[in-house]
Amino acid sequence: MADLKLPSRSEDFSEWYNQLVLRAELAIYAPVRGCMIVRPYGWALWENITAQLDRRFKATGHVNAAFPLLIPQSFISKEQSHVAGFRPSWPCYARRRRKTGRAVGHPPDFGDDHRPRLREMDSVVPRSAGADQSVEQRGAVGTAHEAFLRTLEFYWQEGHTAHATYEEAEAETRLMLDIYTDFAMNEAAVPVIPGRKSSSERFAGADATYSIEAMMGDGKALQAGTSHNLGQNFAKAFEIRYLDQAGALQHCWTTSWGLSTRFIGAIIMVHGDDQGLILPPRLAPHQVVIVPIFKTDEEKALVFEAAKKIREQLVKAEIRVKVDEREGQSPGFKFNDWEMRGVPLRMEIGPKDVAKGSVVLARRDRPGKEGKNFVSRTVLPGRCSNC
Repeated sequence: MADLKLPSRSEDFSEWYNQLVLRAELAIYAPVRGCMIVRPYGWALWENITAQLDRRFKATGHVNAAFPLLIPQSFISKEQSHVAGFRPSWPCYARRRRKTGRAVGHPPDFGDDHRPRLREMDSVVPRSAGADQSVEQRGAVGTAHEAFLRTLEFYWQEGHTAHATYEEAEAETRLMLDIYTDFAMNEAAVPVIPGRKSSSERFAGADATYSIEAMMGDGKALQAGTSHNLGQNFAKAFEIRYLDQAGALQHCWTTSWGLSTRFIGAIIMVHGDDQGLILPPRLAPHQVVIVPIFKTDEEKALVFEAAKKIREQLVKAEIRVKVDEREGQSPGFKFNDWEMRGVPLRMEIGPKDVAKGSVVLARRDRPGKEGKNFVSRTVLPGRCSNC
C-alpha cells in the first residue's frame, strides 16, 4: 500500500494537504494555470455543503437566483469611482455551470421584490483590493495549499439583501454570520470564532465586515466565511432605491455574504490525519461504504446479495451508502482507499457474517480495534445513523 501512503501531517503539512486532495480524488489541477477540476467526490461534498446552507437560507426567507457570468465594463467603472479600494480586474478564462453567477460580484438587480433577499451560486475569478489581489494570484500559480484554498477560480454561494434602514441591514449581516457559525459547528464539526474584522481587513466598500475564523491543524487561522454590511455605498453606485412611506425615493442599505469551496480546505485541515480525510457524517458524500469479502464465485454471489439488501435497507433510512464492487482489488486495499477518502463508517461483510446475520462496522474517527464492532443486521439503520 506504499502508493497510498501520505506524507506525515506533522512533518510537512503543506505536502500532506496537497497530496491528500489528489489521492482522495477531491480535485486535480486544470490545464489553465491556477485553476482546478473538482472531481465528482469533491463536488458531492460541495453539494452537501451548499444543501445544508440552502436549507438554512430558505428558512430565513431567502430565495435563489442566477446571474450572467459576465458584466459590462461600465459596472466596474462605477464601483471604482464610488468605492475606495476597488480597481479593475478582468479574467482571462471563465467557465459556466448550472446556477453559476458572475465572474466579478456586485449588488444584483433586485427587481420589484419589496424586501429582496437573494442567494446565488457562483463560479468566481476573484477581484481583490490593493495588494490582496497580487497575493491571491501568486498563491494561485504554484504555492502550497493550492486546491480549494488559493486558486485563480473558485466556487461559492453568495447572498445579497436590501433594506430600508442601517439597523435592518446590520441585523441581517449578523444573522448570516450566525448561520455560517451554526453550519460550521453543527454540520462540519469545525470550531469557529465569529467576530468583526478590523478596519484594515474590512471588505472594500463595506461599512462593516464580519467573519468566522477557524484554526487549522498546523496552528494557522483560516477565514472560512464572511458577512458584510455594505451601508449605502453600492446602492448609490448602482441606484438601488426604494419608495419610503412619504413616497420619496431613498437609497437602500445593502448586505453581502458568502462561503466558498475554501471551506472544503478547512474540513480537510481540521479533521484529516496521516491516513487521509476524516469527513463529518452530515456532509460526507458516502456516509457508509460496504466492502464485500469473498474468495469463490459462490461466496461472491452470496455476499453481494446480502450487501444489496443492506444497501436498500440503509437507503430507506436516508443514509448515503456505497457498495464497493470493484474487481481486482483486495479488501485490504479497499479498506485503505476508503480510509483515505474519509468515509465515516466502513461495513465489512463476508460469508460467515452473512450466516450469522451480522456485519463488522469500522468507524473512521476511531482507528484500530476501538472503532470496530460486530452488529446485527436488524439494527443497522439505527447504528449507522448514530455513528
